Amino acid sequence: MSEATERQGKETRAPVLTASNVVRRFGGLVAVNDVSFDVKAGEILGLIGPNGAGKTTMFDLLAGSLLPTSGDILLNGARVSGEAAHLRIGRGLGRTFQIPRPLPNLTLIENIMLAAQDQAGERLLANFLTPWRVAAQEKAARAKALDLLELVTLTHLAHEPARVLSGGQRKLLELARVMMADPAIILLDEPAAGVNATLLEVIIDRIRDINARGITFLLIEHNIDMVTRLCHRVLVMASGQLLSEGTAEEVARDPRVIEAYLGGTA
Repeated sequence: MSEATERQGKETRAPVLTASNVVRRFGGLVAVNDVSFDVKAGEILGLIGPNGAGKTTMFDLLAGSLLPTSGDILLNGARVSGEAAHLRIGRGLGRTFQIPRPLPNLTLIENIMLAAQDQAGERLLANFLTPWRVAAQEKAARAKALDLLELVTLTHLAHEPARVLSGGQRKLLELARVMMADPAIILLDEPAAGVNATLLEVIIDRIRDINARGITFLLIEHNIDMVTRLCHRVLVMASGQLLSEGTAEEVARDPRVIEAYLGGTA
């Protein structure tokens, strides 16, 4: 299948995530101004723009860390604009952060197991009334966590405390941790930031492998080479508004995008 045919197929799929006329104000500042877009099932969508463009605020709105002043956010067709982040995780939306903060004294496998959803052991009475169920779920979660550590090439560190990890390895651990929640879509916040070139290649490969499993990605990234290599479509924000949309090559030629990056738009 050609790249163009594959891209066209992704563009005809139903959206996993939709932003519709989303606005977010902080007092008199409009950080996100009437932004609308879809994230199609199975695609890797990039969100780029100069510093101060509103990208991180948009991510926080999609993830539920912030609520919009107006507009709608839909996840698999359901309106989630007023839902908190933990409820969106239950609906299949996972999110990583630019600066990962694993629990430093827990092992890698323990950090990943914490992200397992709907565990009977989280309820006090279940530990007394159905201990066999709790034990079975914990065993399954541990096996799944080991599989995910293998996916992100960190198996050799499975029983080491997370504090020993480099910045790039922490990004990989966070990717495994968000996968533990069985997301349909993952929001990636600057996965290349602070990562050396060798580990960046590993991260790119892992994102491709996970995407091949049918998981959708929306990523904020300043590394344009990474965006060009990974993303099927790219959105450009500037001054809180959606400025341009297309392939990486198309948006790079857009005069508005050139002006936003080189003309001082913040």
